[in-house]
Amino acid sequence: MIHYIIQVIAFQLFFLLIYDVFLKKETFFNWNRAYLLLTAVLSILLPFVKVAGFKEAVPNDFVVSLPHILSQTTNTIFLEEVVISGSNTSHSFLWYFSLVLVIGSALAVSFFSMRLFKIVKLIYQNPKQREGAICFVRMLKSTLAFSFFNYVFLGENIKDTDRQQIVKHELVHVKQKHTWDLLFFEMLRIVFWFNPFVYMYQNRMADLHEFIADSQAVKHNKKQYYENLLAQIFDTNQVSFINPFFKQSLIKKRIIMLQKTKSKQVQLIKYALLIPMVLGMLVYSSCSEEATQPKVVEVVEQELSIQDQIDMLKNSIEAKGDLSESEKEALRVLMVKSFQNDGANPNTDIIEVTEITSYKDSSEVPFTVIDQVPIFEGCERGVSNEENKLCMSKKLNTFVAKNFNTELAKSLNLTGVVQIRAFFKINELGEIVNIKARAPHPELEVEVKRVLNMLPDLIPGEHQGKKVTVPYYLPIKFKIND
Repeated sequence: MIHYIIQVIAFQLFFLLIYDVFLKKETFFNWNRAYLLLTAVLSILLPFVKVAGFKEAVPNDFVVSLPHILSQTTNTIFLEEVVISGSNTSHSFLWYFSLVLVIGSALAVSFFSMRLFKIVKLIYQNPKQREGAICFVRMLKSTLAFSFFNYVFLGENIKDTDRQQIVKHELVHVKQKHTWDLLFFEMLRIVFWFNPFVYMYQNRMADLHEFIADSQAVKHNKKQYYENLLAQIFDTNQVSFINPFFKQSLIKKRIIMLQKTKSKQVQLIKYALLIPMVLGMLVYSSCSEEATQPKVVEVVEQELSIQDQIDMLKNSIEAKGDLSESEKEALRVLMVKSFQNDGANPNTDIIEVTEITSYKDSSEVPFTVIDQVPIFEGCERGVSNEENKLCMSKKLNTFVAKNFNTELAKSLNLTGVVQIRAFFKINELGEIVNIKARAPHPELEVEVKRVLNMLPDLIPGEHQGKKVTVPYYLPIKFKIND
Protein backbone atom coordinates (compact mmCIF):
# COMPACT_ATOMS: atom_id res chain seq x y z
CA MET A 1 0.00 0.00 0.00
CA ILE A 2 2.75 2.44 0.99
CA HIS A 3 4.66 1.69 -2.19
CA TYR A 4 1.51 2.38 -4.25
CA ILE A 5 0.90 5.71 -2.48
CA ILE A 6 4.49 6.79 -3.06
CA GLN A 7 4.17 5.99 -6.76
CA VAL A 8 0.91 7.95 -7.08
CA ILE A 9 2.44 11.01 -5.37
CA ALA A 10 5.61 10.79 -7.50
CA PHE A 11 3.65 10.48 -10.74
CA GLN A 12 1.42 13.43 -9.88
CA LEU A 13 4.47 15.51 -9.03
CA PHE A 14 6.01 14.85 -12.44
CA PHE A 15 2.73 15.50 -14.27
CA LEU A 16 2.23 18.81 -12.45
CA LEU A 17 5.82 19.88 -13.14
CA ILE A 18 5.26 19.34 -16.86
CA TYR A 19 2.00 21.29 -16.62
CA ASP A 20 3.46 24.24 -14.71
CA VAL A 21 6.62 24.52 -16.79
CA PHE A 22 5.29 23.91 -20.31
CA LEU A 23 1.49 24.15 -20.47
CA LYS A 24 0.12 26.45 -17.79
CA LYS A 25 0.75 29.70 -19.67
CA GLU A 26 -0.71 28.51 -22.96
CA THR A 27 -4.24 29.50 -23.99
CA PHE A 28 -5.20 25.94 -24.91
CA PHE A 29 -7.59 25.87 -21.97
CA ASN A 30 -9.61 22.83 -22.99
CA TRP A 31 -6.44 20.89 -23.82
CA ASN A 32 -5.09 21.75 -20.40
CA ARG A 33 -8.36 20.65 -18.83
CA ALA A 34 -8.06 17.28 -20.59
CA TYR A 35 -4.41 17.01 -19.53
CA LEU A 36 -5.21 17.54 -15.84
CA LEU A 37 -8.05 15.03 -15.89
CA LEU A 38 -6.13 12.41 -17.85
CA THR A 39 -2.93 12.61 -15.82
CA ALA A 40 -4.84 12.51 -12.54
CA VAL A 41 -6.43 9.23 -13.67
CA LEU A 42 -3.13 7.87 -15.02
CA SER A 43 -1.32 8.57 -11.75
CA ILE A 44 -3.84 6.30 -10.00
CA LEU A 45 -3.88 3.50 -12.58
CA LEU A 46 -0.25 3.30 -13.76
CA PRO A 47 1.09 1.69 -10.54
CA PHE A 48 -1.22 -1.27 -11.25
CA VAL A 49 0.07 -1.72 -14.82
CA LYS A 50 2.91 -4.24 -15.04
CA VAL A 51 4.40 -4.74 -18.50
CA ALA A 52 6.52 -7.89 -18.39
CA GLY A 53 8.54 -6.84 -21.44
CA PHE A 54 9.84 -3.73 -19.65
CA LYS A 55 11.04 -5.76 -16.69
CA GLU A 56 12.81 -8.24 -18.91
CA ALA A 57 14.45 -5.43 -20.86
CA VAL A 58 16.13 -3.98 -17.76
CA PRO A 59 19.55 -5.61 -17.17
CA ASN A 60 20.32 -7.05 -13.76
CA ASP A 61 23.99 -6.88 -12.82
CA PHE A 62 23.55 -9.36 -9.99
CA VAL A 63 22.03 -12.23 -11.97
CA VAL A 64 23.83 -14.43 -14.47
CA SER A 65 21.27 -15.07 -17.20
CA LEU A 66 21.87 -18.67 -18.13
CA PRO A 67 18.33 -20.08 -18.05
CA HIS A 68 18.85 -22.08 -21.24
CA ILE A 69 21.85 -23.81 -19.63
CA LEU A 70 20.13 -24.51 -16.34
CA SER A 71 17.01 -25.76 -18.08
CA GLN A 72 19.22 -28.59 -19.35
CA THR A 73 19.80 -29.63 -15.73
CA THR A 74 16.80 -31.89 -15.88
CA ASN A 75 17.15 -33.87 -12.69
CA THR A 76 15.88 -31.19 -10.30
CA ILE A 77 12.17 -30.39 -10.06
CA PHE A 78 11.50 -26.67 -9.54
CA LEU A 79 8.69 -25.94 -7.12
CA GLU A 80 6.75 -22.69 -7.06
CA GLU A 81 7.97 -20.03 -4.65
CA VAL A 82 6.50 -20.04 -1.14
CA VAL A 83 5.56 -16.55 0.03
CA ILE A 84 5.44 -16.07 3.82
CA SER A 85 4.43 -12.83 5.55
CA GLY A 86 5.59 -11.79 9.00
CA SER A 87 6.07 -8.75 11.20
CA ASN A 88 8.92 -7.68 13.45
CA THR A 89 6.71 -5.46 15.63
CA SER A 90 3.87 -6.35 17.98
CA HIS A 91 1.59 -3.89 16.18
CA SER A 92 2.40 -3.43 12.53
CA PHE A 93 3.18 0.09 11.36
CA LEU A 94 1.08 -0.72 8.31
CA TRP A 95 -1.93 -1.32 10.57
CA TYR A 96 -1.54 2.08 12.23
CA PHE A 97 -0.95 3.73 8.87
CA SER A 98 -4.12 2.18 7.44
CA LEU A 99 -6.08 3.33 10.48
CA VAL A 100 -4.88 6.92 10.02
CA LEU A 101 -5.85 6.78 6.34
CA VAL A 102 -9.35 5.58 7.19
CA ILE A 103 -9.85 8.21 9.90
CA GLY A 104 -8.61 10.96 7.60
CA SER A 105 -10.92 9.82 4.81
CA ALA A 106 -13.85 9.69 7.22
CA LEU A 107 -13.17 13.28 8.29
CA ALA A 108 -12.85 14.33 4.65
CA VAL A 109 -16.24 12.77 3.89
CA SER A 110 -17.73 14.68 6.83
CA PHE A 111 -16.35 18.03 5.65
CA PHE A 112 -17.54 17.34 2.11
CA SER A 113 -21.01 16.44 3.35
CA MET A 114 -21.21 19.65 5.40
CA ARG A 115 -20.27 21.81 2.42
CA LEU A 116 -22.69 19.96 0.17
CA PHE A 117 -25.42 20.45 2.76
CA LYS A 118 -24.80 24.22 2.69
CA ILE A 119 -25.32 24.26 -1.09
CA VAL A 120 -28.54 22.26 -0.82
CA LYS A 121 -29.73 24.55 1.98
CA LEU A 122 -29.16 27.60 -0.23
CA ILE A 123 -31.26 26.02 -2.95
CA TYR A 124 -34.22 25.39 -0.68
CA GLN A 125 -34.06 28.61 1.34
CA ASN A 126 -33.87 31.09 -1.55
CA PRO A 127 -36.25 32.00 -4.39
CA LYS A 128 -35.69 30.07 -7.62
CA GLN A 129 -36.48 30.68 -11.25
CA ARG A 130 -36.11 27.95 -13.87
CA GLU A 131 -35.27 28.77 -17.50
CA GLY A 132 -35.16 25.54 -19.46
CA ALA A 133 -32.56 23.23 -17.88
CA ILE A 134 -31.01 26.09 -15.87
CA CYS A 135 -32.26 26.98 -12.39
CA PHE A 136 -31.38 30.49 -11.14
CA VAL A 137 -31.23 30.87 -7.37
CA ARG A 138 -31.57 34.45 -6.07
CA MET A 139 -29.68 34.69 -2.79
CA LEU A 140 -31.10 37.28 -0.43
CA LYS A 141 -28.85 40.05 0.92
CA SER A 142 -25.78 38.70 -0.87
CA THR A 143 -23.28 39.65 -3.57
CA LEU A 144 -22.16 36.08 -4.21
CA ALA A 145 -22.19 34.58 -7.69
CA PHE A 146 -21.34 30.95 -8.46
CA SER A 147 -22.63 27.85 -10.20
CA PHE A 148 -23.13 24.23 -9.16
CA PHE A 149 -24.26 21.73 -11.79
CA ASN A 150 -27.35 23.34 -13.43
CA TYR A 151 -27.86 25.82 -10.60
CA VAL A 152 -26.67 29.42 -11.01
CA PHE A 153 -26.56 31.34 -7.72
CA LEU A 154 -26.79 35.12 -7.97
CA GLY A 155 -26.81 37.54 -5.02
CA GLU A 156 -29.66 40.05 -5.15
CA ASN A 157 -27.22 42.89 -4.33
CA ILE A 158 -25.29 42.43 -7.58
CA LYS A 159 -25.73 45.47 -9.84
CA ASP A 160 -27.99 45.03 -12.84
CA THR A 161 -25.22 46.30 -15.13
CA ASP A 162 -22.97 43.47 -13.97
CA ARG A 163 -25.56 40.71 -13.86
CA GLN A 164 -25.66 40.01 -17.60
CA GLN A 165 -21.90 39.40 -17.86
CA ILE A 166 -21.92 37.23 -14.75
CA VAL A 167 -24.77 35.10 -16.09
CA LYS A 168 -22.90 34.55 -19.38
CA HIS A 169 -19.84 33.50 -17.42
CA GLU A 170 -21.70 31.08 -15.16
CA LEU A 171 -23.63 29.53 -18.05
CA VAL A 172 -20.31 28.47 -19.58
CA HIS A 173 -19.55 26.55 -16.36
CA VAL A 174 -22.96 24.90 -16.53
CA LYS A 175 -22.84 23.95 -20.21
CA GLN A 176 -19.30 22.55 -20.02
CA LYS A 177 -20.13 20.61 -16.84
CA HIS A 178 -17.22 22.02 -14.84
CA THR A 179 -18.78 20.88 -11.58
CA TRP A 180 -18.04 17.25 -12.50
CA ASP A 181 -14.32 18.04 -12.77
CA LEU A 182 -14.21 19.62 -9.33
CA LEU A 183 -16.23 16.79 -7.78
CA PHE A 184 -13.81 14.27 -9.28
CA PHE A 185 -10.91 15.95 -7.51
CA GLU A 186 -13.05 16.25 -4.39
CA MET A 187 -13.38 12.45 -4.38
CA LEU A 188 -9.60 12.15 -4.79
CA ARG A 189 -9.21 14.48 -1.82
CA ILE A 190 -11.30 12.09 0.26
CA VAL A 191 -9.15 9.08 -0.62
CA PHE A 192 -5.79 10.89 -0.85
CA TRP A 193 -6.50 13.58 1.75
CA PHE A 194 -2.83 13.53 2.81
CA ASN A 195 -1.53 14.16 -0.73
CA PRO A 196 -0.87 17.88 -1.40
CA PHE A 197 -0.75 17.35 -5.15
CA VAL A 198 -4.45 16.44 -5.30
CA TYR A 199 -5.26 19.88 -3.87
CA MET A 200 -2.91 21.46 -6.41
CA TYR A 201 -4.67 19.59 -9.20
CA GLN A 202 -8.06 20.88 -8.04
CA ASN A 203 -6.82 24.47 -7.73
CA ARG A 204 -5.35 24.41 -11.22
CA MET A 205 -8.55 22.96 -12.61
CA ALA A 206 -10.63 25.66 -10.88
CA ASP A 207 -8.38 28.33 -12.41
CA LEU A 208 -8.78 26.75 -15.84
CA HIS A 209 -12.56 26.80 -15.49
CA GLU A 210 -12.46 30.55 -14.90
CA PHE A 211 -10.17 31.10 -17.90
CA ILE A 212 -12.48 29.03 -20.10
CA ALA A 213 -15.60 30.87 -18.92
CA ASP A 214 -13.91 34.27 -19.25
CA SER A 215 -12.76 33.54 -22.79
CA GLN A 216 -16.36 32.75 -23.79
CA ALA A 217 -18.10 35.53 -21.87
CA VAL A 218 -15.73 38.35 -22.82
CA LYS A 219 -16.05 38.10 -26.58
CA HIS A 220 -18.23 41.20 -27.02
CA ASN A 221 -17.22 43.75 -24.36
CA LYS A 222 -13.78 43.29 -22.79
CA LYS A 223 -13.60 46.73 -21.24
CA GLN A 224 -16.83 46.35 -19.28
CA TYR A 225 -15.76 42.86 -18.22
CA TYR A 226 -12.47 44.16 -16.78
CA GLU A 227 -14.32 46.91 -14.93
CA ASN A 228 -16.72 44.33 -13.58
CA LEU A 229 -13.84 42.33 -12.12
CA LEU A 230 -11.94 45.27 -10.69
CA ALA A 231 -14.68 47.63 -9.52
CA GLN A 232 -15.69 45.91 -6.30
CA ILE A 233 -14.48 43.58 -3.58
CA PHE A 234 -16.93 40.76 -3.25
CA ASP A 235 -17.45 38.02 -0.70
CA THR A 236 -15.33 34.95 -1.33
CA ASN A 237 -16.94 31.56 -0.99
CA GLN A 238 -14.60 28.84 0.26
CA VAL A 239 -16.45 25.79 -1.15
CA SER A 240 -13.90 23.95 -3.28
CA PHE A 241 -16.30 22.23 -5.67
CA ILE A 242 -18.26 25.25 -6.94
CA ASN A 243 -17.32 27.84 -9.57
CA PRO A 244 -17.38 31.28 -7.88
CA PHE A 245 -17.37 34.31 -10.19
CA PHE A 246 -15.74 36.69 -7.71
CA LYS A 247 -12.59 35.13 -6.31
CA GLN A 248 -10.18 37.84 -5.24
CA SER A 249 -7.02 35.69 -5.43
CA LEU A 250 -7.76 34.79 -9.06
CA ILE A 251 -8.89 38.14 -10.52
CA LYS A 252 -5.36 39.25 -11.46
CA LYS A 253 -4.60 35.94 -13.18
CA ARG A 254 -7.87 36.09 -15.11
CA ILE A 255 -7.19 39.58 -16.41
CA ILE A 256 -3.64 38.64 -17.41
CA MET A 257 -4.89 35.55 -19.23
CA LEU A 258 -7.63 37.57 -20.98
CA GLN A 259 -4.98 39.92 -22.34
CA LYS A 260 -2.71 37.12 -23.62
CA THR A 261 -2.39 36.50 -27.33
CA LYS A 262 -3.74 33.13 -28.38
CA SER A 263 -1.08 30.42 -28.42
CA LYS A 264 0.09 29.23 -31.82
CA GLN A 265 -1.05 25.79 -32.93
CA VAL A 266 2.54 24.57 -33.13
CA GLN A 267 2.68 24.81 -29.33
CA LEU A 268 0.31 21.84 -29.17
CA ILE A 269 3.36 19.63 -29.67
CA LYS A 270 4.16 20.22 -26.01
CA TYR A 271 1.40 17.78 -25.10
CA ALA A 272 3.49 15.05 -26.74
CA LEU A 273 5.68 15.23 -23.63
CA LEU A 274 3.02 13.06 -22.03
CA ILE A 275 4.12 10.06 -24.13
CA PRO A 276 7.70 9.65 -22.79
CA MET A 277 6.45 10.52 -19.31
CA VAL A 278 3.90 7.70 -19.34
CA LEU A 279 6.38 5.23 -20.87
CA GLY A 280 8.93 6.05 -18.18
CA MET A 281 6.32 5.55 -15.46
CA LEU A 282 5.31 2.21 -16.99
CA VAL A 283 8.93 1.06 -16.92
CA TYR A 284 9.25 2.14 -13.30
CA SER A 285 6.00 0.52 -12.14
CA SER A 286 6.78 -2.69 -14.06
CA CYS A 287 10.27 -3.03 -12.59
CA SER A 288 9.68 -1.68 -9.08
CA GLU A 289 8.06 -4.82 -7.68
CA GLU A 290 9.21 -8.38 -7.86
CA ALA A 291 6.80 -10.76 -9.47
CA THR A 292 4.78 -12.75 -7.01
CA GLN A 293 4.74 -16.53 -7.23
CA PRO A 294 6.35 -17.61 -10.51
CA LYS A 295 4.17 -19.87 -12.62
CA VAL A 296 6.78 -21.45 -14.86
CA VAL A 297 10.23 -22.85 -14.36
CA GLU A 298 11.91 -20.27 -16.60
CA VAL A 299 10.82 -17.36 -14.33
CA VAL A 300 12.40 -19.00 -11.30
CA GLU A 301 15.58 -19.67 -13.22
CA GLN A 302 15.90 -16.07 -14.39
CA GLU A 303 15.70 -14.79 -10.81
CA LEU A 304 18.35 -17.11 -9.39
CA SER A 305 21.51 -15.54 -8.03
CA ILE A 306 24.99 -16.74 -8.99
CA GLN A 307 25.34 -18.89 -5.88
CA ASP A 308 21.90 -20.44 -6.45
CA GLN A 309 22.89 -21.47 -9.96
CA ILE A 310 26.16 -22.94 -8.66
CA ASP A 311 24.21 -24.88 -6.00
CA MET A 312 21.91 -26.24 -8.68
CA LEU A 313 24.80 -27.46 -10.77
CA LYS A 314 26.32 -29.09 -7.67
CA ASN A 315 22.99 -30.78 -7.08
CA SER A 316 23.03 -31.98 -10.67
CA ILE A 317 26.43 -33.60 -10.10
CA GLU A 318 25.09 -35.37 -7.02
CA ALA A 319 22.16 -36.67 -9.04
CA LYS A 320 23.83 -37.60 -12.32
CA GLY A 321 27.47 -38.07 -11.36
CA ASP A 322 28.68 -35.77 -14.11
CA LEU A 323 27.86 -32.61 -16.09
CA SER A 324 27.34 -32.13 -19.79
CA GLU A 325 29.83 -29.97 -21.68
CA SER A 326 27.41 -27.03 -21.73
CA GLU A 327 26.84 -27.36 -17.98
CA LYS A 328 30.57 -27.49 -17.31
CA GLU A 329 31.03 -24.30 -19.33
CA ALA A 330 28.19 -22.68 -17.39
CA LEU A 331 29.86 -23.68 -14.11
CA ARG A 332 33.17 -22.12 -15.19
CA VAL A 333 31.40 -18.87 -16.10
CA LEU A 334 29.56 -18.81 -12.80
CA MET A 335 32.75 -19.39 -10.80
CA VAL A 336 34.53 -16.53 -12.56
CA LYS A 337 31.49 -14.27 -12.08
CA SER A 338 31.32 -15.19 -8.42
CA PHE A 339 35.03 -14.40 -8.02
CA GLN A 340 34.54 -10.97 -9.66
CA ASN A 341 31.58 -10.13 -7.40
CA ASP A 342 32.87 -11.09 -3.96
CA GLY A 343 36.59 -11.79 -4.36
CA ALA A 344 36.26 -15.50 -3.52
CA ASN A 345 38.72 -18.01 -4.88
CA PRO A 346 37.03 -19.82 -7.76
CA ASN A 347 39.53 -22.68 -7.64
CA THR A 348 38.33 -23.66 -4.15
CA ASP A 349 34.73 -23.93 -5.31
CA ILE A 350 35.72 -25.84 -8.43
CA ILE A 351 37.66 -28.36 -6.33
CA GLU A 352 34.62 -28.72 -4.05
CA VAL A 353 32.41 -29.43 -7.04
CA THR A 354 34.78 -31.89 -8.69
CA GLU A 355 35.08 -33.84 -5.43
CA ILE A 356 31.32 -34.35 -5.46
CA THR A 357 31.41 -35.91 -8.93
CA SER A 358 32.71 -39.12 -7.46
CA TYR A 359 29.33 -39.61 -5.75
CA LYS A 360 26.40 -40.92 -7.69
CA ASP A 361 23.17 -42.46 -6.50
CA SER A 362 22.06 -44.80 -9.26
CA SER A 363 18.49 -44.73 -7.96
CA GLU A 364 18.03 -41.06 -8.94
CA VAL A 365 16.22 -40.39 -12.22
CA PRO A 366 15.85 -37.01 -14.01
CA PHE A 367 12.41 -35.43 -14.03
CA THR A 368 12.12 -35.50 -17.82
CA VAL A 369 12.38 -39.30 -18.05
CA ILE A 370 10.82 -40.49 -14.78
CA ASP A 371 7.60 -42.47 -15.20
CA GLN A 372 5.89 -41.19 -12.04
CA VAL A 373 7.04 -38.27 -9.86
CA PRO A 374 6.51 -38.42 -6.07
CA ILE A 375 2.92 -37.69 -5.07
CA PHE A 376 1.69 -35.73 -2.06
CA GLU A 377 -1.17 -37.31 -0.13
CA GLY A 378 -4.38 -36.00 -1.68
CA CYS A 379 -2.98 -35.60 -5.19
CA GLU A 380 -4.53 -37.76 -7.85
CA ARG A 381 -2.66 -40.75 -9.21
CA GLY A 382 -2.58 -41.64 -12.85
CA VAL A 383 -2.34 -38.07 -14.18
CA SER A 384 0.64 -36.46 -15.90
CA ASN A 385 3.87 -35.61 -14.11
CA GLU A 386 3.26 -31.89 -14.74
CA GLU A 387 -0.14 -32.03 -13.02
CA ASN A 388 1.28 -33.97 -10.08
CA LYS A 389 4.17 -31.53 -9.84
CA LEU A 390 1.69 -28.61 -9.66
CA CYS A 391 -0.42 -30.39 -7.03
CA MET A 392 2.70 -31.20 -5.02
CA SER A 393 3.86 -27.60 -5.24
CA LYS A 394 0.54 -26.17 -4.01
CA LYS A 395 0.26 -28.52 -1.06
CA LEU A 396 3.90 -28.04 -0.10
CA ASN A 397 3.49 -24.25 -0.28
CA THR A 398 0.48 -24.38 2.01
CA PHE A 399 2.26 -26.66 4.47
CA VAL A 400 5.43 -24.53 4.66
CA ALA A 401 3.53 -21.24 4.96
CA LYS A 402 1.36 -22.68 7.75
CA ASN A 403 4.19 -24.17 9.83
CA PHE A 404 6.96 -21.63 9.30
CA ASN A 405 7.77 -19.69 12.47
CA THR A 406 7.14 -16.07 11.42
CA GLU A 407 8.17 -14.86 14.89
CA LEU A 408 11.76 -15.13 13.65
CA ALA A 409 11.18 -11.77 11.98
CA LYS A 410 11.11 -10.18 15.45
CA SER A 411 13.92 -12.15 17.08
CA LEU A 412 16.26 -11.62 14.10
CA ASN A 413 15.06 -8.04 13.50
CA LEU A 414 14.41 -8.77 9.84
CA THR A 415 13.19 -6.12 7.41
CA GLY A 416 12.06 -6.05 3.80
CA VAL A 417 12.13 -9.33 1.85
CA VAL A 418 14.38 -12.25 2.80
CA GLN A 419 15.12 -14.92 0.19
CA ILE A 420 15.59 -18.52 1.31
CA ARG A 421 16.64 -21.40 -0.97
CA ALA A 422 16.07 -25.05 -0.14
CA PHE A 423 17.14 -28.29 -1.83
CA PHE A 424 15.89 -31.68 -0.75
CA LYS A 425 15.21 -35.16 -2.06
CA ILE A 426 12.35 -37.61 -1.79
CA ASN A 427 13.85 -41.09 -1.54
CA GLU A 428 12.55 -44.55 -2.48
CA LEU A 429 10.51 -44.69 0.75
CA GLY A 430 8.83 -41.32 0.17
CA GLU A 431 10.88 -39.68 2.92
CA ILE A 432 12.32 -36.16 2.80
CA VAL A 433 16.12 -36.51 2.94
CA ASN A 434 19.31 -34.56 2.26
CA ILE A 435 17.73 -31.21 3.11
CA LYS A 436 19.96 -28.23 2.35
CA ALA A 437 19.06 -24.59 2.92
CA ARG A 438 20.69 -21.27 2.26
CA ALA A 439 19.53 -18.05 3.93
CA PRO A 440 21.02 -14.78 5.31
CA HIS A 441 20.72 -16.13 8.88
CA PRO A 442 21.54 -19.64 10.16
CA GLU A 443 18.32 -19.60 12.21
CA LEU A 444 16.29 -19.36 9.01
CA GLU A 445 18.14 -22.31 7.51
CA VAL A 446 17.42 -24.34 10.64
CA GLU A 447 13.76 -23.34 10.50
CA VAL A 448 13.39 -24.39 6.87
CA LYS A 449 14.94 -27.77 7.63
CA ARG A 450 12.65 -28.16 10.67
CA VAL A 451 9.53 -27.46 8.60
CA LEU A 452 10.55 -29.74 5.74
CA ASN A 453 11.34 -32.54 8.21
CA MET A 454 7.76 -32.23 9.47
CA LEU A 455 6.39 -33.21 6.07
CA PRO A 456 4.53 -36.51 6.05
CA ASP A 457 5.91 -39.32 3.92
CA LEU A 458 4.96 -39.02 0.28
CA ILE A 459 4.23 -41.64 -2.33
CA PRO A 460 7.72 -42.15 -3.85
CA GLY A 461 8.55 -41.68 -7.50
CA GLU A 462 8.73 -44.67 -9.82
CA HIS A 463 10.71 -45.44 -12.94
CA GLN A 464 10.54 -48.67 -14.91
CA GLY A 465 8.66 -50.29 -12.04
CA LYS A 466 11.22 -49.34 -9.38
CA LYS A 467 11.08 -46.77 -6.57
CA VAL A 468 13.54 -43.93 -7.20
CA THR A 469 14.91 -40.80 -5.50
CA VAL A 470 13.88 -37.42 -6.91
CA PRO A 471 15.59 -34.07 -6.05
CA TYR A 472 13.63 -30.82 -5.57
CA TYR A 473 14.42 -27.11 -5.43
CA LEU A 474 12.16 -24.85 -3.31
CA PRO A 475 12.50 -21.01 -3.21
CA ILE A 476 10.95 -19.21 -0.22
CA LYS A 477 10.25 -15.48 0.06
CA PHE A 478 9.84 -14.18 3.61
CA LYS A 479 8.16 -10.75 3.45
CA ILE A 480 8.42 -8.70 6.66
CA ASN A 481 5.94 -5.90 7.42
CA ASP A 482 7.56 -3.23 9.56
